[in-house]
Amino acid sequence: MNHAVLTSLSLLLAASTASAADWAQYRGPKSDGSSPEKISKSWPATGPKALWKVPSTGGFSSFVVAGGKAFTLELRNIESADQETLVARDAGTGKELWQQALGTMKINDGGQSGTKDNSGGDGPRSTPAIDGGRVYTVSAKLVVSCFDAASGKTVWRHDLAKEFAGRNISWMNAASPVIEGDLLFVAGGGPDQSLLAFDKKDGSVAWKAFDEKMTHATPVAATLHGKRQVVFFLQSGLLSVEPKTGKELWRHPFPYKVSTAASPVVAGDIVYCSAGYDVGAGAAKITKDGDKFTATELYRFPGNKPLANHWSTPVLKDGHLYGMFQFKEYGTGPLKCVEVATGKVKWEKAGFGPGHVILVDGQVMVLSDAGELVLVKATPDSYQEVARAGVLGGKCWTTPVVSNGRVYARSTTEAVCLEIGNKSASR
Repeated sequence: MNHAVLTSLSLLLAASTASAADWAQYRGPKSDGSSPEKISKSWPATGPKALWKVPSTGGFSSFVVAGGKAFTLELRNIESADQETLVARDAGTGKELWQQALGTMKINDGGQSGTKDNSGGDGPRSTPAIDGGRVYTVSAKLVVSCFDAASGKTVWRHDLAKEFAGRNISWMNAASPVIEGDLLFVAGGGPDQSLLAFDKKDGSVAWKAFDEKMTHATPVAATLHGKRQVVFFLQSGLLSVEPKTGKELWRHPFPYKVSTAASPVVAGDIVYCSAGYDVGAGAAKITKDGDKFTATELYRFPGNKPLANHWSTPVLKDGHLYGMFQFKEYGTGPLKCVEVATGKVKWEKAGFGPGHVILVDGQVMVLSDAGELVLVKATPDSYQEVARAGVLGGKCWTTPVVSNGRVYARSTTEAVCLEIGNKSASR
């Protein structure tokens, strides 16, 4: 085979795999809810082809996918007790490979279906993370664990309550672990150790600092003014730290009531944040003078309208946020497009409820709380629906993910894998 043919084959192979990506932690490969993949935007009337669908009970943990495996947390009865359970499945077939119980959970009574109220049942709400053949979890009771992805064997664990004077919150932990470089970041410790960074390989403490009270919001790793940082959304507001040392870079105060659950969104030098329970939304502009960072408020909208994100974090494209800007509008709440620099609502479309969104191939992929998967063009001009299909029963308060040409999504009752790759793009 001559050099020209080999080169052509290499280019074809590169084209076919360039847009494929693992979704290895909550909010995806860049910690911003976006996927680099190309997808099919033309669906049959019945929706994308389901490669598998299996029972998946309890809670609102989303999938992570890497190395041919898909992981999520489910609520299972193990040793006569309801427990958070890490479940490993074959990503292509849905076959269960192993399970690991994380600990018991007190279960609040609530229906597992319907979209008209808050009775969604209880269970795990944190999403695992995968890195280097290992799976990381943070349980509702603040136990941080690392497992071998192939076997499920425990590699290391830390109980934040017992080892670090941890302070849990109402409804217990819902935040997911965030991996940045060699470190895993969590909140939930006690005074002077409320934020922690663990070495992902052996679980040793890289640093611990601050006296902050946690929220349900997952931190985000991002770059602002050329500086990599991890931004926590705490009861005091936003706190950005240097990943390797834990050194404080900047703060931005923000009110707290009952629960803050949506992650902050970094948009260039702007950081947007929001919460329900009449807290509302706001944004800060981050500036840098020498080594000093400063956060200055751009706007603040108190109350549940026009902007509030109960637990669903918006996605960003071309200076605009797309997401579930609503509070307790089950089954009816709108999807909105919001200019991030001003907080101005560009358009809104009712009927989605408090589901979740991601960004893929120029589209906002929406999973409504009733289990409808919807593609909407990411444009501030108007609401432009591209495709829609009912894909799940039960209550869907989880984030859909895209990995290697497939959508993985789950509800309080079942999980599904849909084929959605754009085959023509890889020819």
